[in-house]
Amino acid sequence: MAEYKLLLEHTNDPKFRTLEGYQATGGYTALKKALTMERSVIVDSIKIAGLRGRGGAGAPAFLKWGGMPKEKKTEHYLICNADEGEPGTFKDKELLENCPFLLVEGMTLGGYTVQGDVGYIYIRGEFMDGAKALRKAIDEAYANNLLGKNILGTGFNFDLQIHMGAGSYECGEETALMSSLMGERGMPRLKFPSAPFPVVSGVFEKPTLIHNVESYCNIPFIVNNGPEWFASLGASTKNSRGTKLFSVSGHVNKPGNYEIEFGTPLKELLELAGGVRGGKLKACIPGGSSMPIITPEDVEVAIIGYEEMGAVKSMVGSGGCMFFNEHTDIVKLAWRTAQFYANESCGKCTPCREGTRWMVQILERICKGNGRPGDIDLLKQVASQIDGRSFCPLGDAAAWPIMAMMRVFPHEFEYYIEHGHSMVDSVPSLVGVP
Repeated sequence: MAEYKLLLEHTNDPKFRTLEGYQATGGYTALKKALTMERSVIVDSIKIAGLRGRGGAGAPAFLKWGGMPKEKKTEHYLICNADEGEPGTFKDKELLENCPFLLVEGMTLGGYTVQGDVGYIYIRGEFMDGAKALRKAIDEAYANNLLGKNILGTGFNFDLQIHMGAGSYECGEETALMSSLMGERGMPRLKFPSAPFPVVSGVFEKPTLIHNVESYCNIPFIVNNGPEWFASLGASTKNSRGTKLFSVSGHVNKPGNYEIEFGTPLKELLELAGGVRGGKLKACIPGGSSMPIITPEDVEVAIIGYEEMGAVKSMVGSGGCMFFNEHTDIVKLAWRTAQFYANESCGKCTPCREGTRWMVQILERICKGNGRPGDIDLLKQVASQIDGRSFCPLGDAAAWPIMAMMRVFPHEFEYYIEHGHSMVDSVPSLVGVP
C-alpha cells in the first residue's frame, strides 16, 4: 500500500515553484512536444487516456476538448475553476501553492490545443498564497517566452490572467463562475438544451473550455508519457483512469492530501491517513460534504472509482474524504451541513432558496430537543423536492447528504426526536453545534 505520486511528486521541493526548478524535473517538455503535434492528436490522446474531470462530476474530459470549434471564427477562451469551495476539499489549494507551473503549462497546452486566445484562472478569494505563487509563475513564464506572443517561436499566442473570486460556493458552478468573471452576479445560467454548451457559447458568449485545477494539471503527463501509459493507471476499474487527489480530514491521525491510483480500496486511504483518531470508525463521507455518507462496513469494501463507489451508494466527488469516529453526532452533522448550503444558496430558484432553509429549521428544531413525530418524513419530503428540481447542482448538493444520513443512521434521528437529545455520548467531537 502506497501513494502513487504524480501531481504531488515535488510538492515538498521549494525549487519546484520556480521555472528553473520546474524545468529541472522535466517541466515544459510536454508543451514543446505538443507544439510539434496536430491539435486533433492531442484531443485524441485525452480521449484514449480516459481522463475525466476532477471537479466532482467526473465527465469525460475529451467531450469538452473535442467540442471546441475546429474552425476558428472568433476568440476562444479557457477557464480554470480554482474556486475550491466544497467543505472537506483542499487539494487544488496545494496545487496552486506548490505546483503553479504545472497548472500554467497545462493551461498553455490547452490553449494551443483548442486555439485559445486567453486563459482565466478564477481563484477562490481566500486563496491568497496560491494566487501569489501563481502570479510569480505566470510572470516567469512571460519573461521566458512561455506565455504571450509567439511562444517559443512557433507563432502561437496565449495569455493567462488571474481573477480573484469573493468566496462564493455558488461560483464553483461553471456557469455562475462565468457570470462572475464577466462582472455579473454569481448566479447560474441556463444549460443545454435550453442554452448551448460553454464550448459553443461560454464566457463573453465565445467558445470556452473550462476545467478545474487538478484536471489541467494532468495534461502535461498525458502528452509527455502517452495516453496508453495514463490509461494503464486505474486499469482495474471500469472507467476511471489516472490518479486522484484526496483531501483527508476529520478524525484521522494524519490529515492531508494524498494521491492514489484509481482502483485503490478506500480502507487503504484511511490507513495512509494514519487510521481513526479518538475511537472507532463510525462513518465516512468519501468525496466532499455533498456526497452521501457511508458506514464502516462500506469503507471496508469500497473501491475508489467513479462507477465503483456507486456500489456503496456514494461517489468520488471532489475528493474531500472525511472520516468520523464513534463520538460523532450525525444529526448535528446534518444540521451543520444544511446550514452551509442554506447560507451559500444564491437564491435564484425556489426549491433551493426555500428548501435549504426549511431543512435547517427542521434539523435545528430536532437538535434543540423540540423534534416532532413527523419531522423525519417532513425532512425527507423537503429534501426530495429539492433534489433534481433546482436550477443548478447546489440544490442536489444540499439534499443528498441529508437524505443519506437519514437513510444510513435513521435510529439517531428517531432517538433525538423521542428523547430530546442525542444518543451519542458527550465525548468532544470535531463536529458540534454551531
